[in-house]
Amino acid sequence: MTLQLTIPKLACSACVNTINTAIQKVDAAATVKADTKTKTISVETQASETAIKEALASVGYPSI
Repeated sequence: MTLQLTIPKLACSACVNTINTAIQKVDAAATVKADTKTKTISVETQASETAIKEALASVGYPSI
């Protein structure tokens, strides 16, 4: 499943790295594509949307 999420705090490559790490802890096989200009991420994952959103919120990057 592919999730499209908006992350208002997504600003730089360090943010992307933090987000990648959080998602990888939930689903090690997940792939993340991030765009800092539009503040969006695309996540290809087998984990639930809720689990991904909770992981992001836990590291300070809640989605809207």
